Amino acid sequence: QVQLVESGGALVQSGGSARLPCAASGRFSSDYSMGWYRQFPEKQREFVARITNAGNTAYADSVAGRFTISRDNAKKTVYLQMNSLKPEDTAVYYCNARARLLGRDFDSWGQGTQVTVSS
Repeated sequence: QVQLVESGGALVQSGGSARLPCAASGRFSSDYSMGWYRQFPEKQREFVARITNAGNTAYADSVAGRFTISRDNAKKTVYLQMNSLKPEDTAVYYCNARARLLGRDFDSWGQGTQVTVSS
């Protein structure tokens, strides 16, 4: 079992920045890909960014150029640097660890951290 703990949630002004760390523990492997998702009130969770074990990254169109995902395998931590924040970025942000085994993905999730961007 993998445990993920997000932190860094904050109230920031539009145009500001925030950084979300997510620390992994338990049966975590640096082979796992790591990602960030977010959920708006009464909406489904949506993809934000992902980084593979090789360091390849992917972003949702809505955050590309503003958000940066990175990882420190020695610290078992993944980060989401969020710049030029907009009120529409207000959401609960969730960390994800994904293991791929025999062609199937196995996901672990953190508890989420709230980011609120005021206009």
